[in-house]
Amino acid sequence: MNRYTGAFFFLLLIFLISSCNSVYTPRPKGYFAIHFPPHEYRLFERAGYPYSFEYPVYSDITRDSTLFDEDPDNPYWINIDFPSFDARIYLSYKTIGGKSWYKVKTANGFKDSTSVNTFENLREDAYKITFKHTVKASSIEDSVFVTPNGVGGVFFNVGGNAATGKQFFATDTTKHFLRGALYFDATPNEDSLGIVYDFLQQDMMHLINTLKWR
Repeated sequence: MNRYTGAFFFLLLIFLISSCNSVYTPRPKGYFAIHFPPHEYRLFERAGYPYSFEYPVYSDITRDSTLFDEDPDNPYWINIDFPSFDARIYLSYKTIGGKSWYKVKTANGFKDSTSVNTFENLREDAYKITFKHTVKASSIEDSVFVTPNGVGGVFFNVGGNAATGKQFFATDTTKHFLRGALYFDATPNEDSLGIVYDFLQQDMMHLINTLKWR
């Protein structure tokens, strides 16, 4: 019995020594497979809204109620939700020449204030909001566009692990100003979200190209 026990431990020792000298090859980082639906669209054209556009059939339109009580100029803020991707496009609308309500910090706390929406101020705010992501962004590229419907604006591609990688604003410079931003309900990761960003960017571009003012 002792002879067999000794032989067993001897073979075990040889196995452990040989294992220590084996070459370790790390496995490449992997991500879950994502199945994309075909790009198909339907029309958003709701009574009273100052714009219309086409949006994906695999998304839902919801109203953004976060600022309704604070800003009467925002009744046309909506969200485009993508449940399959835990993603959302926030659409915020401002009337050029209209008023915005906001809070101003003073020595005695915050007080209500108003300002007139000029095209220059809205455009500057859109750039400021985008470049707030500079800390996490590896790059920010802005591209001017004019759609077949005569709608102009700027599309922003934000590289790196910023909270939002795709943003835009569209305007006629005299009355309408619409801003859009794509967000995910997940920790920003350019590697894992890259293909989803590319897929949803096509939907954002289709929205922009079918956008009409009313």
